[in-house]
Amino acid sequence: MYFWQVTHITWKRTERVWNIGYTIFTPARRPPLEVLEQAQEELVNYKGRGMSLMEMSHRGPAYEKLNGETQEPLLRLLGLEEGYRALFMGGGASTQFALVPMNFLRPGTVGSYSLTGQFSEKAYEEARTVGEVQTAASTKAEGWKRVPSPGELELADNTAYLHITVNNTIEGSRYNEFPDLGEVPLIADMTSEILSRRLDYSRFALFYAGAQKNLGPAGVTVAVIREDLLSRAVNTIPTIFRYETYVKQNSLYNTPPMHSIYMLRLVLEWTEKQGGVEALEQRNREKAKAIYDVLDASGGFYQGIVEKPYRSDMNITWRMRDEALERQFVEESERNGFAGLAGHRSVGGLRASAYNAVPVEACRALADFMTDFQRRYG
Repeated sequence: MYFWQVTHITWKRTERVWNIGYTIFTPARRPPLEVLEQAQEELVNYKGRGMSLMEMSHRGPAYEKLNGETQEPLLRLLGLEEGYRALFMGGGASTQFALVPMNFLRPGTVGSYSLTGQFSEKAYEEARTVGEVQTAASTKAEGWKRVPSPGELELADNTAYLHITVNNTIEGSRYNEFPDLGEVPLIADMTSEILSRRLDYSRFALFYAGAQKNLGPAGVTVAVIREDLLSRAVNTIPTIFRYETYVKQNSLYNTPPMHSIYMLRLVLEWTEKQGGVEALEQRNREKAKAIYDVLDASGGFYQGIVEKPYRSDMNITWRMRDEALERQFVEESERNGFAGLAGHRSVGGLRASAYNAVPVEACRALADFMTDFQRRYG
């Protein structure tokens, strides 16, 4: 789903519509513009070597240097420079749904899952094909309007791990409090949350994220694993599916998605230039507040879906009084330079995804459009 970044905008308000002056639109689910421009410069001549990185061997010194240069800033930004390894893998988060139980769900143990949205359900269903699983908690009956508190979690004595989805991309909710599980590993899908705010990542034994939200373009999946977790891993699965393989081979066991990892490195450099995760968190909070303030002041014209304590800064979801008005909102938003504000096809409604690359100005522009739309149709 896309929310469009406006890099230069001039609004001229008329009685009925917002007219756009000189404007450049770029989708939110992509690296920042500065990153794309740098990548463009190096596309056919990487670091003055006379060829593209995509033409080089992943066994060569240029890529091996890039590989290390990408792992180090990622762990640094996460605050995990000791005892953790960053792995670069393929297959997206959906592949991780299978790899987690394949590696850590031993016979006689149970994989526990906290269900807070559709992607957490998919992880749960995939684990069922591997071994025994249980629902530690679920908010499905409540329409996914919140996430469970740590006190609501019920774990079996033979729990191998607890899996959570930190930010629910479709539903627009997130965790703000994480359970203390003692010896039970906490594993998380961080796809739409990683690097968007400060978290104590050391609470997690393993977490993973598809790059396409906050880390770069699709093509590489980041998995960060605490090294001592490997002692619990199953060693009877194929080599390519083992986290241990990626650790031992420094993510070079097979040909990695080199260009996607290169883009990831550029995004990490951009993140540090912005002031790191702390600066991005402040910006993301401001962006989300601009839109939530409109929802909350609308008197029910816009109806937020998620309970306030659990609202996501990355994915802002709402409904309107009927589907016809929602369709009207989407149609007019597209005519006025926004795209992808329709909610996920499985749930409907409306959704604005404001990932790290989206500037504050874009969210303010959307808030202004929403206010004007209510004035005309409320």
